[in-house]
Amino acid sequence: MKRFAQLALPYIVWAALMLVLPMALIAVYSFMDQGNSIIPFSFTLRHYIRFFTDPDFLLILWRSILIAVKTTVICLLLGYPIAYFIARSSERLQNILILCITIPMWINMLVRTYAWIGLLSEGGLVQRFLGLFGLGDMELLYTEGSVLLGMVYNFLPFMILQIQTALSKMDHSLLEASADLGANPRQTFQRVILPLSLPGVINGITLVFLPAVSSFFIPKLLGGGQYFLIGNMIENQFITVGEWNFGSAISMIMAVIMMLLMMAVHRIEIRNQGGKEDE
Repeated sequence: MKRFAQLALPYIVWAALMLVLPMALIAVYSFMDQGNSIIPFSFTLRHYIRFFTDPDFLLILWRSILIAVKTTVICLLLGYPIAYFIARSSERLQNILILCITIPMWINMLVRTYAWIGLLSEGGLVQRFLGLFGLGDMELLYTEGSVLLGMVYNFLPFMILQIQTALSKMDHSLLEASADLGANPRQTFQRVILPLSLPGVINGITLVFLPAVSSFFIPKLLGGGQYFLIGNMIENQFITVGEWNFGSAISMIMAVIMMLLMMAVHRIEIRNQGGKEDE
């Protein structure tokens, strides 16, 4: 045990420096305000009060949560059938399909998002294709739809891979037993496949929703600055406005929201497995 503790020491030090320390500094900054020459900084809750009492900030938070929910739902609706098809395919075809899904992820996410600007811009490939059906005058870029498209495109593989992993681990003899007991395909899916795949679904929802709700460069590039989300607001406070204390407070609010969501997901997963949390 002592040997394992020594091996884990470098990771503990790295985690403390790269994860715990930055979060601690952000938390401290969020409760600080500019003081006077004698006391440079003072404790305050002004930044949190400012956020929760300004309707514009709450609207941005609501818009961010809403588009993250839309992204998650679309990724789930698209990702589950794809993952199910992959899991039911032969092992060789599974490897090929998973490779096709993961190859785009080898390219930087920022570069992939930039590519959509050219595809969705006026006279771009997508608009010309829609023009064949008389829809060439549609505004595609710098809209909520383009932001949603960019998020679904970037985060869909996380949903597919998590669900596919859960489905691949499923004991296929359970499907045979279900058929032997007289269950039709719909009943087998509802009572066997779906419950067994829920851990993958929950993990996929977590991996899609959390980055989607805090994304800032996808709305900035595909929304053209017109679709302002909470991630853009945090970036704006740190880089443009220079109000680090207020930006830190918003970051802490988002961190708390994400932790509460992860706790809720953890409870759902435990309930699904029929267990109880450690007291």
